[in-house]
Amino acid sequence: MEQHDEPVTLSLAGIARLAGVGRAAVSNWRRRHSDFPKPVGGTDASPMFSLADAESWLLRHGKIDESSSGWDRLWPRIEDLGDRDGMAHLLASAGERLAIPAMNPPRGAPEPSAADRKLADDVVRLALRQSSKEAFAVLLDRWHAVHVRQLIVTPRQLADTMVALAAELRDGSAPVRRVLDPACGMGSLLAASGRRWSGQVPPPALAGVDNDAAVARLTRARLALEFPGCERHVQSGDTLLDAPLWHASRADVVLSYPPSNERSWGHDELATDPRWTYGTPPRTEPELAWVQHCLSVLEPGGVAVLVLPPGVASRRAGRRIRAGLVRTGSVRAVVALPPGSAPPHGVGLHLWLLATPREHTADEVTFVDAADCRTTALTGRGMAVDWDGLRERTVAALRGSDLPGATRVSTAELLSDGTDLTPSRRTVTERSVGPVELRRAWTGWDRALMDVDDAAKAVREHEASAAAPDDFGYIFVGDLERSGALEVMPGKVLADDLIQQGAHAEDALPFVTPWAVRGEEPWVAALQAAELEAEGQGVLTSFGDVVVVTAAGGFDVWVETAGPRLLGAHTVRLRTDPALLDPFFLAACLSAPGNDQRAGTRASSTSRVDVRRLRVLRAPATQQRRIGEVHRRLVRFREAVADLSRRGDVLSAMLSGLLAQGRLTEE
Repeated sequence: MEQHDEPVTLSLAGIARLAGVGRAAVSNWRRRHSDFPKPVGGTDASPMFSLADAESWLLRHGKIDESSSGWDRLWPRIEDLGDRDGMAHLLASAGERLAIPAMNPPRGAPEPSAADRKLADDVVRLALRQSSKEAFAVLLDRWHAVHVRQLIVTPRQLADTMVALAAELRDGSAPVRRVLDPACGMGSLLAASGRRWSGQVPPPALAGVDNDAAVARLTRARLALEFPGCERHVQSGDTLLDAPLWHASRADVVLSYPPSNERSWGHDELATDPRWTYGTPPRTEPELAWVQHCLSVLEPGGVAVLVLPPGVASRRAGRRIRAGLVRTGSVRAVVALPPGSAPPHGVGLHLWLLATPREHTADEVTFVDAADCRTTALTGRGMAVDWDGLRERTVAALRGSDLPGATRVSTAELLSDGTDLTPSRRTVTERSVGPVELRRAWTGWDRALMDVDDAAKAVREHEASAAAPDDFGYIFVGDLERSGALEVMPGKVLADDLIQQGAHAEDALPFVTPWAVRGEEPWVAALQAAELEAEGQGVLTSFGDVVVVTAAGGFDVWVETAGPRLLGAHTVRLRTDPALLDPFFLAACLSAPGNDQRAGTRASSTSRVDVRRLRVLRAPATQQRRIGEVHRRLVRFREAVADLSRRGDVLSAMLSGLLAQGRLTEE
C-alpha cells in the first residue's frame, strides 16, 4: 500500500461527524461563513475538503476542541486509503495487535507501508483507551457501512436463529467441539455460535473459510477479540475447489449462507469429486454442491443449517440429488423464512436443516412454513419478522408437535412426488371459521363500507374544471431545491447488523425501504438512529417531511405524520420551508399519475425515479393550502378503499371455505 502525497479529504458528512452535528448544520456554516474551507476535490454536488483545513476551521470557530478527537478525527485518514481491501488489511492488522495474545498476520498478507504502520499505531493507541473489543466493532461497522453494497452479511437475528435450530437438532447429545462456516464472510454465524457455546467447557473451536482474503482477515481478528477463550481457525481460499485443505478437521456443527447462482463454481474441475455422494451437481445447481460439501465435513452425529434460495427445493435439475438426501435421512427439515429475513430482502429464503445420514432409512421430513411469522409494528407502514414466533414454531415442529404451518411428510410420499421440498406445498392448512368469526367479519365489512362512504362524500363535492388557470405552470423539484424552498436528502444504506427484525423494542424506529413499504418493517433503535444521523450516516424524518420511494415498481409518496422514521436506500426525504411550500400540496403534485414515469431513469436493467425531475404545480400559497387539504381527504379515501378491499378478500375467503365444507347455510 503506497503512501499518499495528496491531503486526507472528507465530505460534508465527514465534517458533520467530526463536529457531532447534522449535515444540514455544516451546509449552513458553509453558506454563512466566508472563511469556510474551500473544496479540494470532488464535484459541485459532492465536494471534498482537506481534513487539516476542516479541523483547523472547526477549532478556530469553537465547533470542536482538542479533546474531541476520537474515531471521528481518525476515520477520515483510514477512509482516505481508498480501496476496500487496503482499509480492511489495515483494520485487521490493528485488531491482530489488540488481541490477547497478539496475533501474527496471516500468511500472504500484504506488507504495510511506513505510513500504514503509523496509522495502525494510531488506531491501536486510541483503541487501548477503551475496550479493544468495542473499538474494533466500531471500526468494523464503519468499514462495512462504507462497502455495504459489496458484501452480504447474515443479520444477527437470523444467525442466532440458525444456531438455536442447530442446537435443537443436536438435542444436547454432546458438547460442541467445532463449528465451521465454509463461506464465513464477516463471521456473523461464527460469532452467533460463540455467543451460544463459548461458555461450555471446553469451548468449541470456531473455524471459517472465505475466498476474500481481506474479509477473512477481518473475521479472524474479530473472533480473536470477541471470543479469546475459543480456538479459532479462519483462512482464505476457495472452499469447493480447495476442499482437501479443510478436510483435516471435521465439525460437529456447520452453519453457512453460501453463495448462490454462481456458474463458475468448479463444475468441470470437480466432476469426479468424492464429496458428491448423492450425485454430481449440475452446473446450474451450485447450492447442492455446497449442501454435499457441508455434509462431507460433518462428524458422525453432526448437524448443518444452511440458508438457500427457494428454487433449490424444487428445480428439476436437482431432483436426483434431493431424492438421495431425503432417502438417507440427511434432510431433517426445511423452513420457509419470511421475505426480508436476509438479503436479498425481496425473496423468501429457506433454511435447510441437515444431519449426517442415519443408520436406518428415515421415514419423514419436517416442513415449516414460517413465511407468515410477522408481528404488527408499533409504528410505521408495515410488519416485521417475528423471530421469536418463527423459532418457537420451528422448535415445536422439530419436537413433533402438531401445529398450523408445520407438518411431517413421509419419505415415500416425497420420493413419489418429484422430491419437491418447498414447505408451502406441504403445509397447506385450512383455517377453521365459526359463526362468531363470520359475524365479526361482516361487522368489519359494514364499518369499512361506512368509512368509504364518509371519505367519498368529502371529495365528491369537487368538480373537474375544463382547464387549469392560465397563471399555473410547472416547476421541477430540482429548481425548488436550488431556490431554497425545500431540501433533498436521500436515504442511506445501513450495515445489516444495525437493522433489527422481529419484535420491536420500546424505542424502535421503523427503517423505511422499498420492501418495507410493501409489507416488511425492519427497525433501528432510536438512540442508534440519532447517532447515525449525527454522524451523517442516517436520515431521520420528522412531522411534515415528504417521503418519496424511488425504487422501480415501488414509487410512493406520503407526508410524514407518524414519524420519526429512518430512511434507507431508494428513499428520499423532502423537507420544505412551510412559508414557501405546503408539504401536503407537494405530496399531491408528486404523486400525480405519470409523474414518476416522466422522471424515471433507465440507465440500467432496473429503473428508478430521479426525484429532482418530478414536476410540481406553480401555485400561490392560498391555492397550495387548498390543494393540500383536498389531498389529505384523498389519502383518507384511498386508505378507506384499501381497507375495504382487504376485508373483502378475507370475507370472500371465509365464505368460500365454508361453502366448500358444506357449512354455509341460510338463516
